Amino acid sequence: MAEKSSSSVFGFRGFGGNNQKRLKYEIEEEEEGTMEMVQIGANRTKNVLILMSDTGGGHRASAEAIRDAFRLEFGDEYQVFVKDVWKECAGWPLNDMERSYKFMIKHIQLWNLAFHSTSPRWIHSAYLAAIAAFYAKEVEAGLMEYKPDIIISVHPLMQHIPLWVLKWQGLQKKVVFVTVITDLNTCHRTWFHPGVNRCYCPSEEVAKRALLDGLAESQTRVFGLPIRPSFCRAVLSKDDLRVELDMDPELPAVLLMGGGEGMGPVKKTAKALGASLFNEELGKAIGQLIIICGRNKDLASTLESLEWKIPVKIRGFETQMEKWMGACDCIITKAGPGTIAEALIRGLPIILNDYIPGQEKGNVPYVVDNGAGVFTRSPKETARLVAEWFSTKTDELKQMSENALKLAQPNAVFDIVKDIHELACQRGPLANIPYVFTSSFSSLI
Repeated sequence: MAEKSSSSVFGFRGFGGNNQKRLKYEIEEEEEGTMEMVQIGANRTKNVLILMSDTGGGHRASAEAIRDAFRLEFGDEYQVFVKDVWKECAGWPLNDMERSYKFMIKHIQLWNLAFHSTSPRWIHSAYLAAIAAFYAKEVEAGLMEYKPDIIISVHPLMQHIPLWVLKWQGLQKKVVFVTVITDLNTCHRTWFHPGVNRCYCPSEEVAKRALLDGLAESQTRVFGLPIRPSFCRAVLSKDDLRVELDMDPELPAVLLMGGGEGMGPVKKTAKALGASLFNEELGKAIGQLIIICGRNKDLASTLESLEWKIPVKIRGFETQMEKWMGACDCIITKAGPGTIAEALIRGLPIILNDYIPGQEKGNVPYVVDNGAGVFTRSPKETARLVAEWFSTKTDELKQMSENALKLAQPNAVFDIVKDIHELACQRGPLANIPYVFTSSFSSLI
Protein backbone atom coordinates (compact mmCIF):
# COMPACT_ATOMS: atom_id res chain seq x y z
CA MET A 1 0.00 0.00 0.00
CA ALA A 2 1.36 3.39 -0.98
CA GLU A 3 2.55 5.61 1.85
CA LYS A 4 1.12 9.10 1.87
CA SER A 5 2.43 12.27 3.45
CA SER A 6 0.63 15.56 3.68
CA SER A 7 1.27 19.17 4.50
CA SER A 8 -0.77 22.35 4.48
CA VAL A 9 -0.24 25.46 2.40
CA PHE A 10 -2.18 28.66 1.89
CA GLY A 11 -3.15 30.41 -1.33
CA PHE A 12 -5.11 33.46 -2.32
CA ARG A 13 -8.04 33.81 -4.69
CA GLY A 14 -8.94 37.15 -6.19
CA PHE A 15 -7.07 40.11 -7.61
CA GLY A 16 -6.39 42.19 -4.53
CA GLY A 17 -8.31 44.42 -2.16
CA ASN A 18 -11.42 43.06 -0.48
CA ASN A 19 -11.85 40.40 -3.18
CA GLN A 20 -8.79 38.55 -1.96
CA LYS A 21 -9.61 35.45 0.06
CA ARG A 22 -7.23 33.17 1.91
CA LEU A 23 -7.70 29.50 1.11
CA LYS A 24 -6.17 26.47 2.79
CA TYR A 25 -4.98 23.50 0.78
CA GLU A 26 -3.67 20.10 1.71
CA ILE A 27 -0.97 18.62 -0.46
CA GLU A 28 -0.94 14.85 -0.53
CA GLU A 29 2.00 13.00 -2.00
CA GLU A 30 1.99 9.30 -2.70
CA GLU A 31 4.95 6.95 -3.04
CA GLU A 32 4.55 6.76 -6.83
CA GLY A 33 5.19 10.50 -7.06
CA THR A 34 1.67 11.71 -7.83
CA MET A 35 0.65 14.87 -6.03
CA GLU A 36 -2.79 16.21 -5.17
CA MET A 37 -3.78 19.65 -3.89
CA VAL A 38 -7.17 19.59 -2.18
CA GLN A 39 -8.83 22.73 -0.87
CA ILE A 40 -10.05 22.22 2.69
CA GLY A 41 -13.32 23.42 4.16
CA ALA A 42 -17.00 23.53 3.38
CA ASN A 43 -16.68 26.87 1.62
CA ARG A 44 -14.38 25.54 -1.07
CA THR A 45 -14.93 27.30 -4.38
CA LYS A 46 -16.38 24.81 -6.85
CA ASN A 47 -15.20 24.65 -10.44
CA VAL A 48 -17.79 24.64 -13.23
CA LEU A 49 -16.67 23.68 -16.73
CA ILE A 50 -19.07 24.59 -19.55
CA LEU A 51 -18.41 22.73 -22.79
CA MET A 52 -19.39 24.55 -25.98
CA SER A 53 -18.44 25.03 -29.61
CA ASP A 54 -18.94 27.97 -31.96
CA THR A 55 -21.02 25.94 -34.40
CA GLY A 56 -23.63 28.66 -34.65
CA GLY A 57 -23.88 31.47 -32.13
CA GLY A 58 -26.40 29.86 -29.81
CA HIS A 59 -24.06 27.53 -27.93
CA ARG A 60 -21.67 30.25 -26.79
CA ALA A 61 -24.56 32.59 -25.98
CA SER A 62 -26.16 29.94 -23.75
CA ALA A 63 -22.82 29.12 -22.10
CA GLU A 64 -22.14 32.76 -21.29
CA ALA A 65 -25.71 33.25 -20.02
CA ILE A 66 -25.23 30.34 -17.60
CA ARG A 67 -21.84 31.69 -16.50
CA ASP A 68 -23.31 35.14 -15.80
CA ALA A 69 -26.27 33.65 -13.91
CA PHE A 70 -23.91 31.67 -11.67
CA ARG A 71 -22.05 34.88 -10.83
CA LEU A 72 -25.25 36.79 -10.06
CA GLU A 73 -26.83 34.05 -7.96
CA PHE A 74 -23.83 32.59 -6.12
CA GLY A 75 -20.98 35.10 -6.35
CA ASP A 76 -17.61 33.47 -5.66
CA GLU A 77 -19.06 30.09 -4.62
CA TYR A 78 -18.34 28.94 -8.17
CA GLN A 79 -15.51 29.54 -10.61
CA VAL A 80 -16.91 29.10 -14.12
CA PHE A 81 -14.88 28.24 -17.23
CA VAL A 82 -16.42 28.39 -20.72
CA LYS A 83 -14.28 26.24 -23.00
CA ASP A 84 -14.21 24.62 -26.41
CA VAL A 85 -12.16 21.66 -25.21
CA TRP A 86 -12.37 20.02 -28.62
CA LYS A 87 -10.71 22.97 -30.37
CA GLU A 88 -8.12 23.42 -27.65
CA CYS A 89 -7.13 19.81 -27.04
CA ALA A 90 -8.30 17.39 -29.74
CA GLY A 91 -7.39 16.89 -33.37
CA TRP A 92 -9.41 16.63 -36.56
CA PRO A 93 -12.41 16.47 -36.93
CA LEU A 94 -13.22 17.71 -33.41
CA ASN A 95 -10.97 20.77 -33.58
CA ASP A 96 -12.43 21.74 -36.95
CA MET A 97 -16.16 21.61 -36.14
CA GLU A 98 -16.71 25.36 -36.43
CA ARG A 99 -15.32 25.61 -39.97
CA SER A 100 -17.02 22.39 -41.06
CA TYR A 101 -20.38 23.57 -39.75
CA LYS A 102 -20.14 26.91 -41.58
CA PHE A 103 -19.25 25.09 -44.80
CA MET A 104 -22.22 22.72 -44.52
CA ILE A 105 -24.63 25.54 -43.65
CA LYS A 106 -23.60 27.29 -46.86
CA HIS A 107 -24.36 24.03 -48.70
CA ILE A 108 -27.58 23.41 -46.81
CA GLN A 109 -28.48 20.05 -48.34
CA LEU A 110 -25.15 18.70 -47.15
CA TRP A 111 -26.04 19.76 -43.61
CA ASN A 112 -29.51 18.26 -43.96
CA LEU A 113 -27.94 14.94 -44.97
CA ALA A 114 -25.40 15.02 -42.14
CA PHE A 115 -28.05 15.86 -39.53
CA HIS A 116 -30.46 13.07 -40.41
CA SER A 117 -27.95 10.37 -41.39
CA THR A 118 -26.20 10.55 -38.00
CA SER A 119 -29.44 10.48 -36.00
CA PRO A 120 -29.61 6.69 -35.39
CA ARG A 121 -27.94 5.89 -32.07
CA TRP A 122 -25.76 3.09 -33.41
CA ILE A 123 -24.28 5.42 -36.02
CA HIS A 124 -23.38 8.38 -33.81
CA SER A 125 -22.29 6.11 -30.93
CA ALA A 126 -19.87 4.24 -33.21
CA TYR A 127 -18.63 7.53 -34.68
CA LEU A 128 -17.97 9.08 -31.29
CA ALA A 129 -16.36 5.90 -29.94
CA ALA A 130 -13.95 5.92 -32.90
CA ILE A 131 -13.04 9.55 -32.19
CA ALA A 132 -12.51 8.72 -28.51
CA ALA A 133 -10.08 5.98 -29.52
CA PHE A 134 -7.90 8.56 -31.27
CA TYR A 135 -8.13 11.45 -28.81
CA ALA A 136 -8.75 9.84 -25.42
CA LYS A 137 -5.69 11.23 -23.67
CA GLU A 138 -6.11 14.72 -25.15
CA VAL A 139 -9.78 15.01 -24.18
CA GLU A 140 -9.07 13.62 -20.73
CA ALA A 141 -6.28 16.16 -20.18
CA GLY A 142 -8.46 18.99 -21.46
CA LEU A 143 -11.28 18.16 -19.06
CA MET A 144 -9.17 17.40 -16.02
CA GLU A 145 -7.07 20.55 -16.35
CA TYR A 146 -9.94 22.37 -14.61
CA LYS A 147 -10.70 19.70 -11.98
CA PRO A 148 -14.42 20.36 -12.44
CA ASP A 149 -17.01 19.72 -9.73
CA ILE A 150 -19.69 20.37 -12.34
CA ILE A 151 -19.59 19.87 -16.10
CA ILE A 152 -22.28 21.51 -18.21
CA SER A 153 -22.63 20.58 -21.87
CA VAL A 154 -24.36 23.05 -24.16
CA HIS A 155 -23.47 21.16 -27.35
CA PRO A 156 -24.84 17.86 -28.72
CA LEU A 157 -21.38 16.37 -29.33
CA MET A 158 -20.13 17.01 -25.80
CA GLN A 159 -21.99 14.36 -23.83
CA HIS A 160 -20.63 10.97 -24.81
CA ILE A 161 -16.85 11.37 -24.66
CA PRO A 162 -16.71 13.46 -21.44
CA LEU A 163 -19.04 10.96 -19.72
CA TRP A 164 -16.78 8.12 -20.82
CA VAL A 165 -13.83 9.98 -19.29
CA LEU A 166 -15.65 10.38 -15.97
CA LYS A 167 -16.73 6.74 -15.96
CA TRP A 168 -13.30 5.34 -16.69
CA GLN A 169 -11.67 7.65 -14.16
CA GLY A 170 -14.20 6.69 -11.48
CA LEU A 171 -15.36 10.31 -11.08
CA GLN A 172 -19.08 9.89 -11.72
CA LYS A 173 -19.93 10.20 -8.01
CA LYS A 174 -17.79 13.31 -7.63
CA VAL A 175 -18.64 15.32 -10.75
CA VAL A 176 -22.14 16.55 -11.55
CA PHE A 177 -22.73 16.31 -15.31
CA VAL A 178 -25.70 18.09 -16.89
CA THR A 179 -26.85 18.88 -20.41
CA VAL A 180 -28.51 22.17 -21.34
CA ILE A 181 -30.20 21.71 -24.71
CA THR A 182 -30.00 24.86 -26.84
CA ASP A 183 -32.32 23.74 -29.65
CA LEU A 184 -35.84 24.95 -28.99
CA ASN A 185 -38.07 22.24 -30.44
CA THR A 186 -36.27 19.93 -32.88
CA CYS A 187 -32.92 18.53 -31.80
CA HIS A 188 -30.37 15.88 -32.73
CA ARG A 189 -30.41 12.65 -30.75
CA THR A 190 -26.81 13.14 -29.60
CA TRP A 191 -28.22 15.63 -27.08
CA PHE A 192 -29.69 12.75 -25.08
CA HIS A 193 -27.44 10.56 -22.92
CA PRO A 194 -28.85 8.45 -20.06
CA GLY A 195 -25.66 8.98 -18.03
CA VAL A 196 -26.31 12.65 -17.26
CA ASN A 197 -27.49 13.81 -13.84
CA ARG A 198 -29.87 16.28 -15.44
CA CYS A 199 -31.06 17.22 -18.92
CA TYR A 200 -32.53 20.71 -19.15
CA CYS A 201 -35.08 20.93 -21.95
CA PRO A 202 -36.31 24.21 -23.45
CA SER A 203 -39.77 22.84 -24.29
CA GLU A 204 -42.15 20.00 -23.50
CA GLU A 205 -41.61 18.60 -26.99
CA VAL A 206 -37.87 18.22 -26.35
CA ALA A 207 -38.58 16.61 -22.96
CA LYS A 208 -40.80 14.02 -24.68
CA ARG A 209 -37.96 13.22 -27.08
CA ALA A 210 -35.60 12.81 -24.12
CA LEU A 211 -37.89 10.23 -22.54
CA LEU A 212 -38.15 8.34 -25.82
CA ASP A 213 -34.35 8.21 -25.98
CA GLY A 214 -33.99 6.54 -22.61
CA LEU A 215 -33.83 9.32 -20.04
CA ALA A 216 -35.97 9.05 -16.92
CA GLU A 217 -38.47 11.74 -15.93
CA SER A 218 -36.35 12.44 -12.84
CA GLN A 219 -33.45 13.40 -15.13
CA THR A 220 -35.36 16.00 -17.16
CA ARG A 221 -36.46 19.51 -16.35
CA VAL A 222 -38.33 21.93 -18.63
CA PHE A 223 -37.21 25.46 -17.77
CA GLY A 224 -36.80 27.08 -21.20
CA LEU A 225 -33.83 28.34 -23.16
CA PRO A 226 -31.11 30.13 -21.13
CA ILE A 227 -30.98 33.81 -22.12
CA ARG A 228 -28.37 36.21 -20.73
CA PRO A 229 -29.42 37.81 -17.44
CA SER A 230 -28.88 41.35 -18.74
CA PHE A 231 -31.66 40.65 -21.26
CA CYS A 232 -34.02 38.76 -18.97
CA ARG A 233 -33.92 41.21 -16.08
CA ALA A 234 -33.83 44.43 -18.05
CA VAL A 235 -36.63 46.82 -17.04
CA LEU A 236 -37.31 48.82 -20.17
CA SER A 237 -39.72 51.57 -21.21
CA LYS A 238 -40.48 51.66 -24.92
CA ASP A 239 -40.90 55.45 -24.88
CA ASP A 240 -37.58 55.97 -23.08
CA LEU A 241 -35.78 53.56 -25.39
CA ARG A 242 -37.01 55.33 -28.50
CA VAL A 243 -35.65 58.61 -27.17
CA GLU A 244 -32.33 56.96 -26.29
CA LEU A 245 -32.05 55.25 -29.69
CA ASP A 246 -33.15 58.35 -31.62
CA MET A 247 -36.21 56.67 -33.09
CA ASP A 248 -39.53 58.21 -34.08
CA PRO A 249 -41.54 58.29 -30.84
CA GLU A 250 -44.93 57.70 -32.50
CA LEU A 251 -44.55 55.37 -35.48
CA PRO A 252 -44.74 51.59 -34.87
CA ALA A 253 -41.41 49.90 -35.55
CA VAL A 254 -40.37 46.62 -37.17
CA LEU A 255 -37.00 45.02 -36.40
CA LEU A 256 -35.39 43.18 -39.35
CA MET A 257 -32.68 40.73 -38.27
CA GLY A 258 -29.99 39.24 -40.47
CA GLY A 259 -28.28 37.21 -37.74
CA GLY A 260 -24.70 37.69 -36.62
CA GLU A 261 -23.45 37.36 -40.19
CA GLY A 262 -26.22 39.44 -41.78
CA MET A 263 -27.42 36.55 -43.91
CA GLY A 264 -30.81 35.86 -45.54
CA PRO A 265 -33.07 38.01 -47.75
CA VAL A 266 -32.41 41.17 -45.72
CA LYS A 267 -31.96 43.56 -48.65
CA LYS A 268 -35.07 42.41 -50.55
CA THR A 269 -37.18 42.44 -47.39
CA ALA A 270 -35.92 45.90 -46.39
CA LYS A 271 -36.79 47.36 -49.80
CA ALA A 272 -40.24 45.75 -49.72
CA LEU A 273 -40.86 47.18 -46.24
CA GLY A 274 -39.69 50.59 -47.39
CA ALA A 275 -42.45 50.55 -49.98
CA SER A 276 -45.26 48.96 -47.93
CA LEU A 277 -44.79 51.20 -44.87
CA PHE A 278 -45.25 54.39 -46.90
CA ASN A 279 -48.83 55.44 -47.59
CA GLU A 280 -48.81 56.97 -51.07
CA GLU A 281 -52.28 58.50 -50.70
CA LEU A 282 -51.45 60.29 -47.48
CA GLY A 283 -47.85 60.89 -48.48
CA LYS A 284 -46.46 59.76 -45.12
CA ALA A 285 -44.93 56.76 -43.37
CA ILE A 286 -47.08 54.37 -41.35
CA GLY A 287 -44.11 52.67 -39.71
CA GLN A 288 -40.36 52.74 -39.18
CA LEU A 289 -37.68 50.13 -39.87
CA ILE A 290 -34.65 48.99 -37.86
CA ILE A 291 -32.20 46.75 -39.74
CA ILE A 292 -29.53 44.73 -37.93
CA CYS A 293 -26.84 43.76 -40.46
CA GLY A 294 -24.51 41.95 -38.07
CA ARG A 295 -20.94 41.68 -39.33
CA ASN A 296 -22.02 42.07 -42.96
CA LYS A 297 -20.49 45.48 -43.70
CA ASP A 298 -21.24 45.23 -47.42
CA LEU A 299 -24.94 44.78 -46.68
CA ALA A 300 -24.95 47.77 -44.34
CA SER A 301 -23.14 49.90 -46.91
CA THR A 302 -25.58 48.90 -49.67
CA LEU A 303 -28.63 49.69 -47.54
CA GLU A 304 -27.20 53.04 -46.45
CA SER A 305 -26.79 54.03 -50.11
CA LEU A 306 -30.52 53.60 -50.81
CA GLU A 307 -33.08 56.40 -50.60
CA TRP A 308 -35.82 55.75 -48.05
CA LYS A 309 -39.29 57.30 -47.73
CA ILE A 310 -39.71 56.00 -44.17
CA PRO A 311 -37.53 56.38 -41.05
CA VAL A 312 -34.81 53.71 -41.25
CA LYS A 313 -31.94 52.87 -38.93
CA ILE A 314 -29.18 50.57 -40.20
CA ARG A 315 -27.02 48.93 -37.56
CA GLY A 316 -24.07 46.55 -37.63
CA PHE A 317 -23.30 43.93 -34.98
CA GLU A 318 -25.26 44.79 -31.83
CA THR A 319 -24.52 43.78 -28.23
CA GLN A 320 -27.59 45.43 -26.70
CA MET A 321 -30.40 43.71 -28.54
CA GLU A 322 -32.65 44.00 -25.49
CA LYS A 323 -32.91 47.74 -26.20
CA TRP A 324 -33.69 47.43 -29.91
CA MET A 325 -36.23 44.67 -29.27
CA GLY A 326 -37.75 46.68 -26.45
CA ALA A 327 -38.21 49.68 -28.74
CA CYS A 328 -39.92 47.74 -31.56
CA ASP A 329 -43.37 46.25 -32.12
CA CYS A 330 -42.56 43.14 -34.18
CA ILE A 331 -39.54 41.27 -35.54
CA ILE A 332 -38.50 39.54 -38.78
CA THR A 333 -35.85 36.84 -38.39
CA LYS A 334 -34.82 33.33 -39.30
CA ALA A 335 -35.87 30.61 -36.86
CA GLY A 336 -32.83 30.70 -34.58
CA PRO A 337 -33.78 29.55 -31.06
CA GLY A 338 -31.99 32.35 -29.18
CA THR A 339 -33.58 35.16 -31.17
CA ILE A 340 -37.01 33.53 -30.86
CA ALA A 341 -36.65 33.17 -27.08
CA GLU A 342 -35.54 36.81 -26.73
CA ALA A 343 -38.39 38.05 -28.93
CA LEU A 344 -40.91 36.12 -26.82
CA ILE A 345 -39.56 37.70 -23.63
CA ARG A 346 -40.07 41.13 -25.18
CA GLY A 347 -43.56 40.18 -26.41
CA LEU A 348 -42.69 40.70 -30.08
CA PRO A 349 -44.83 39.03 -32.76
CA ILE A 350 -42.43 37.12 -35.01
CA ILE A 351 -42.28 36.75 -38.78
CA LEU A 352 -39.99 33.79 -39.49
CA ASN A 353 -38.48 33.97 -42.97
CA ASP A 354 -36.14 30.96 -43.01
CA TYR A 355 -34.76 28.06 -40.97
CA ILE A 356 -31.84 25.64 -40.98
CA PRO A 357 -33.05 22.09 -41.79
CA GLY A 358 -32.83 19.78 -38.81
CA GLN A 359 -32.48 21.67 -35.55
CA GLU A 360 -34.43 24.81 -36.56
CA LYS A 361 -37.26 23.25 -38.54
CA GLY A 362 -39.38 22.55 -35.46
CA ASN A 363 -39.07 26.16 -34.29
CA VAL A 364 -41.52 27.23 -36.99
CA PRO A 365 -44.55 25.30 -35.67
CA TYR A 366 -43.46 26.18 -32.11
CA VAL A 367 -44.01 29.86 -32.92
CA VAL A 368 -46.88 29.58 -35.40
CA ASP A 369 -48.99 26.97 -33.59
CA ASN A 370 -48.78 28.97 -30.37
CA GLY A 371 -50.08 32.10 -32.12
CA ALA A 372 -46.88 34.09 -31.56
CA GLY A 373 -46.03 34.64 -35.22
CA VAL A 374 -46.18 33.53 -38.85
CA PHE A 375 -43.86 31.97 -41.41
CA THR A 376 -43.19 33.17 -44.95
CA ARG A 377 -40.11 33.23 -47.15
CA SER A 378 -41.56 35.93 -49.41
CA PRO A 379 -40.22 39.47 -48.82
CA LYS A 380 -43.38 40.93 -50.41
CA GLU A 381 -45.67 38.84 -48.20
CA THR A 382 -43.60 39.85 -45.17
CA ALA A 383 -43.94 43.53 -46.05
CA ARG A 384 -47.70 43.17 -46.60
CA LEU A 385 -48.17 41.51 -43.20
CA VAL A 386 -46.25 44.23 -41.35
CA ALA A 387 -48.17 46.99 -43.15
CA GLU A 388 -51.47 45.38 -42.13
CA TRP A 389 -50.33 44.97 -38.51
CA PHE A 390 -49.43 48.67 -38.42
CA SER A 391 -52.71 49.83 -39.97
CA THR A 392 -55.85 47.70 -40.32
CA LYS A 393 -54.93 44.67 -38.16
CA THR A 394 -53.57 46.21 -34.97
CA ASP A 395 -55.77 43.88 -32.88
CA GLU A 396 -54.07 40.88 -34.48
CA LEU A 397 -50.66 42.36 -33.63
CA LYS A 398 -51.73 42.91 -30.03
CA GLN A 399 -53.05 39.35 -29.66
CA MET A 400 -49.81 37.88 -31.03
CA SER A 401 -47.84 40.02 -28.59
CA GLU A 402 -49.88 38.61 -25.69
CA ASN A 403 -49.36 35.06 -26.99
CA ALA A 404 -45.61 35.66 -27.22
CA LEU A 405 -45.45 36.80 -23.59
CA LYS A 406 -47.39 33.68 -22.50
CA LEU A 407 -44.84 31.48 -24.29
CA ALA A 408 -41.82 33.33 -22.88
CA GLN A 409 -39.66 31.83 -20.10
CA PRO A 410 -37.52 34.74 -18.89
CA ASN A 411 -36.32 33.02 -15.70
CA ALA A 412 -35.01 29.88 -17.43
CA VAL A 413 -31.30 30.55 -16.92
CA PHE A 414 -31.78 31.24 -13.20
CA ASP A 415 -33.96 28.14 -12.75
CA ILE A 416 -31.22 26.10 -14.42
CA VAL A 417 -28.32 27.33 -12.28
CA LYS A 418 -30.35 27.01 -9.07
CA ASP A 419 -31.19 23.40 -9.91
CA ILE A 420 -27.54 22.66 -10.73
CA HIS A 421 -26.56 24.20 -7.38
CA GLU A 422 -29.01 21.88 -5.61
CA LEU A 423 -27.52 18.88 -7.42
CA ALA A 424 -24.04 19.93 -6.31
CA CYS A 425 -25.20 20.35 -2.71
CA GLN A 426 -26.74 16.86 -2.75
CA ARG A 427 -23.30 15.38 -3.42
CA GLY A 428 -22.24 16.33 0.12
CA PRO A 429 -18.92 14.74 1.21
CA LEU A 430 -18.60 12.92 -2.12
CA ALA A 431 -17.75 16.26 -3.75
CA ASN A 432 -14.61 16.48 -1.61
CA ILE A 433 -13.13 13.27 -2.99
CA PRO A 434 -9.75 14.35 -4.42
CA TYR A 435 -8.95 13.92 -8.09
CA VAL A 436 -6.75 10.85 -8.44
CA PHE A 437 -5.81 10.23 -12.04
CA THR A 438 -5.53 6.66 -13.19
CA SER A 439 -4.40 5.03 -16.41
CA SER A 440 -7.70 3.21 -16.81
CA PHE A 441 -8.97 5.44 -19.63
CA SER A 442 -5.83 5.29 -21.75
CA SER A 443 -5.36 1.58 -21.16
CA LEU A 444 -8.76 0.85 -22.67
CA ILE A 445 -7.76 2.49 -25.94
